[in-house]
Amino acid sequence: MASARKFHNISGRFKMRNGSLRDPVIAYETWGQLNYQKDNAILLFTGLSPSAHAASSEVDHSSGWWEQMIGEGKPIDTDVYFVICINSLGSCFGSTGPASINPQTGEPYRLDFPVLTIEDIANAGQVVVESLGIRRLHSVVGASMGGMTSLAHCILYPDVAESLVTISSAARAQPFSIAIRSLQRELIRSDPVWDNGNYLASPNTGLRLARKLGMLSYRSAEEFQKRFGRELVPEERQTDDPFDIDFEVESYIEAHANKFIGTFDANCYLYLSRAMDLFDAADHGGSVEHALARVGATRVLIIGVETDLLFPLWQQRQIADGLDNGKREVQFHSLASLQGHDAFLADMDRFRPLICDFFNCTMNQPSRLRSIHSPK
Repeated sequence: MASARKFHNISGRFKMRNGSLRDPVIAYETWGQLNYQKDNAILLFTGLSPSAHAASSEVDHSSGWWEQMIGEGKPIDTDVYFVICINSLGSCFGSTGPASINPQTGEPYRLDFPVLTIEDIANAGQVVVESLGIRRLHSVVGASMGGMTSLAHCILYPDVAESLVTISSAARAQPFSIAIRSLQRELIRSDPVWDNGNYLASPNTGLRLARKLGMLSYRSAEEFQKRFGRELVPEERQTDDPFDIDFEVESYIEAHANKFIGTFDANCYLYLSRAMDLFDAADHGGSVEHALARVGATRVLIIGVETDLLFPLWQQRQIADGLDNGKREVQFHSLASLQGHDAFLADMDRFRPLICDFFNCTMNQPSRLRSIHSPK
């Protein structure tokens, strides 16, 4: 199957907060058409593990990770908007990361890759935007880690985006989330196959366990109770092992863990996970409040989920309150979804109307297209 993935080669040294990279590459995908004024672009940053393939296209018909949100007639309408989704710097889906070849050694970077930050990912995304000749973005959008990156982008480039959307995200990592991600990284590094980052074969045991722990933090206890209860696996799936899987909830997290291994590089996971922990908007102005004051977006949509353990609702309120200075239109929505942190991927019926209303109100659409959708 053909890939819609594009690549931007950054010539020379790309300066990071903790070192630099020589001639890095950033992978991205696009949907829709950039209008004549170049004012209809939406920049989309991803969570930790997705690629830039957020939606299907004429080139690549495979479903993307936000398939129900992006496309013709969908909440982010590609008849109106030009959408750019960035594969994060440090990832393993085309952008330069720890699994990439270091041009200075001819070997993978592995742990020689510079310490990665959310700001580095935001800066790399801005380089792609500028390479497309875009000076002003209609919006920057992101969920989870992507929400952190979107917020960082608007702090670092306050004059670029007219609007900002952050979903299930935060202005800084909280202790509980740091602890969860720290344990996930330890599980990977404890796998003997990891070999201090010099593995030849993927440390699948560590990755599998890290993903299982992740699934517990991505969903909610309420969902598990309602969905699985104490239901046992069918007799034909039971084994003689007294500690094998007995309950359907065990089978669920096992299946998700097995789907993850072999698809994501372990060192990339470590770097991106750590970048989330290191992010603190207060690094830009001395406090979260001062950092948020730097954001230039005049319209903001903040969405949180009541059952989110990793990015609890109070963190969404912190962003909304910090941006609500009387000069911006700030919308804050609290959703009662049972799907926890994963709700932005799993509970589209709650998210679609909010995104649709934010982007598809005629008065908020790019100037060239406004007349197309206005009543005659």
